[in-house]
Amino acid sequence: MRATAGDRLHTHGVTSSKGEHNAEIIEVRGADNGPPYLVRFADGEERVIYPGPETVVNPREPQD
Repeated sequence: MRATAGDRLHTHGVTSSKGEHNAEIIEVRGADNGPPYLVRFADGEERVIYPGPETVVNPREPQD
């Protein structure tokens, strides 16, 4: 998994949508743009995470 600051992480729920989470990557701490990532959730909480296999990186929207 590779990501850059500004990308979005989406973790899919394994058994239901209740396990889904979305967060913005605010810092990449791993080598070669890999995990761990410092992320910020919609409620403002920040955490360092190692994404699991159910996580998708959505690239940030291009800035005009």
